[in-house]
Amino acid sequence: MGGRVTHTNVLAGQINITMDLTSLTTMWWAIALLFITVLATKITRARITNIDPQRTTGQLPPMVNGLALLGLLPTLLKKGLPPMFNYLYVNYGSVFSVSCFGVIKVTLLIGPEATTHFFQGLESEISHGNLLEFTVPMFGKAVGYGRDTATRMEQMRFHSEALRASRLRSHVSPMLQEVEDFFAKWGEEGVVDLKLEFEQLLMLISGRCLLGKEVRENMFDEVYTLFREIEKGVTLISFLFPYLPTPANRQRDRARIRLTEILSNVVESRKSSGRVEEDTLQKLIDSKYKDGRPTTVEEVAGLIIGLLFAGKHTSSHTSTWTGACLLSHPAFLRAAIEEQHQVAKKYKDGPEYNAFLEMDTLHNCIKEALRKNPATPLLVRRVHKRFTVQTKEGQQYDIPQDYIVATPTIVNNYIPYIYTDPQVYDPNRFGPERREDKVGGKFSYTSFGGGRHVCTGEAYAYMQLKVIWSHLLRNFDLELVSPFPNTDWSKFLPDPQGKLLVRYTRNGI
Repeated sequence: MGGRVTHTNVLAGQINITMDLTSLTTMWWAIALLFITVLATKITRARITNIDPQRTTGQLPPMVNGLALLGLLPTLLKKGLPPMFNYLYVNYGSVFSVSCFGVIKVTLLIGPEATTHFFQGLESEISHGNLLEFTVPMFGKAVGYGRDTATRMEQMRFHSEALRASRLRSHVSPMLQEVEDFFAKWGEEGVVDLKLEFEQLLMLISGRCLLGKEVRENMFDEVYTLFREIEKGVTLISFLFPYLPTPANRQRDRARIRLTEILSNVVESRKSSGRVEEDTLQKLIDSKYKDGRPTTVEEVAGLIIGLLFAGKHTSSHTSTWTGACLLSHPAFLRAAIEEQHQVAKKYKDGPEYNAFLEMDTLHNCIKEALRKNPATPLLVRRVHKRFTVQTKEGQQYDIPQDYIVATPTIVNNYIPYIYTDPQVYDPNRFGPERREDKVGGKFSYTSFGGGRHVCTGEAYAYMQLKVIWSHLLRNFDLELVSPFPNTDWSKFLPDPQGKLLVRYTRNGI
């Protein structure tokens, strides 16, 4: 394989940007006001008003008032969300509260020293509260935030066990099959939107590994369409008013009912026939609560829909950013290609499970892309029991009961005392000689969450992304022909903006 990859610069004038300054300002004003309204309403519904400072005996975090936030509006409009958060961090420290004219108060916790309890606290001490209530009509009342805390925690265990690293070996072969079949349809050369290609491929992999061969082979197109309709229901309005009968919410509800029906039929068929498959759906069917009670058909359907939703966004997001970063940094791309050469020499019959575990260079390239572009820019919790945080400088602050606390991943991943030149794409920072995320301490890298709320699908996500990118690097020369993408901050879950156009030439190691 020649491994020739270049980055074609496209003149800004060739890009069709039709949004003028006036409409841009209007959009960001709307987003800012909606964000404030969302949090204010959520907090009000949770009866978190008029917090009494006397409930704490220690010092409260410094307060950023509404006027100061308005002063940051130009930064938000011109540069986006990360620079605004970073400005607050630099000027107010790693622990501070934001007050929007007394309506809401959110305390920001930044850095590993300040976020220990955020990630490690018990569910009875700090949790999502009712902030994820919008997922109930998406996944059904039988699972997640439609159930009590104890049941929800057991269901989280089902997810963890179904996706634990020891089960990954059985997923590699079907992943490989889907990847090879998908890219076999590419021609000898051409131009594709890699963002769209990854979205389609990842759904095919999910159909095979998560939903099972019945869905993948017989009803995938319908399931794919239904899932897209559920996804379209994830908006700021649905977050604020999940049961409001808007067109998007009604479409979401119809899609979930039909998707639940399809998956329920698959589960019932397996149970009645005694047929057992090697997929995640089967693991959820076989799961049992601590009292010995098996999962119901409705629970299995809801659990698999939730798992599919959580995994698809992160994987699609990360695979696209990995492509943009790799194809814009020839030195790291050459290193990843060379690693594929070495793996190919060792595993002459083709890559298998152990081969992917040895792809440290590719792993770090993916990890660094996700550091710079986390799938979830802000993590939020509600405090149920007062706790104290201590900053890196030793300053202590009390966080009272009923406070809303948040930690911005888009700032945590760029802290300069943890990451050298954090604005630079440098996968070597995770190599054995530097290990910056480990040296920085626990919770220095939280793109997959951390502690009690770490993403259960992290190992699965890395494996499927390595299967995809290993195939691409071994079989194609790739050239990025569209500009390096910006982040689309107008979306509820930010994604790379626009298309990621790549010219490919079939080659092969």
